[in-house]
Amino acid sequence: MALTDLNYAGAKQQAEEINRSYPDTAFAFEHDVADPQSWEKALTGANTAMNGINVLVNNAGIGSVASVEEESLETFQKVFAVDVDSVFLGCKLAIPYMKENQPGSIINVSSIAGLYAAGNMAAYNSAKAAVWLLSKSVALHCASAGYDIRSNSIHPTFVRTPIMYEMGAALGARSPQELEKGLAKGVPLGRVGEPDDVAWACVYLAADESRFITGIELKIDGGMSAQ
Repeated sequence: MALTDLNYAGAKQQAEEINRSYPDTAFAFEHDVADPQSWEKALTGANTAMNGINVLVNNAGIGSVASVEEESLETFQKVFAVDVDSVFLGCKLAIPYMKENQPGSIINVSSIAGLYAAGNMAAYNSAKAAVWLLSKSVALHCASAGYDIRSNSIHPTFVRTPIMYEMGAALGARSPQELEKGLAKGVPLGRVGEPDDVAWACVYLAADESRFITGIELKIDGGMSAQ
């Protein structure tokens, strides 16, 4: 397992925690997901460390709370660089490695906000929607090229992560507890998600048990999209 992040210290700490339970299985690399050269360096390092790459999880993301009138072009472009360019670069540059280690699985983390819009999330909605359809395009390309490489997107709703609290603060939430209580009201299961809810979905899509699944969007939303 290779963990990459612009915050190398954080990635290294997480890798060390994994290695305490599963020695010599996790590696950390510094990585700017919007930079092609950084992708090349991270992929080369990961390929060498792990003796091949057959699973790619594109999970980097930032958000912005603003309408199309309020949003600045600078912020709009930054959200797209981190949320969309990163997925394009990851898929484009990782597929050559994955072709040498088939079967493979690409898992792109979109959002329920990529399927359902809000008036004050112009950049985030459109970026996550781009990830949704890009994932399908990659799936069809790999299938038509004869690669045993699948591509799927996952779409979480509110999950206890820093981005949820940052966007909640931008919306005026006075505390994390107030934010969670308010968000949970819109979820049929009555709670916000946990990181493990998303992680286990990734495990399934990475595993051979999902070998016949490609080009789908997996909603992890506590029933929100069923309403």
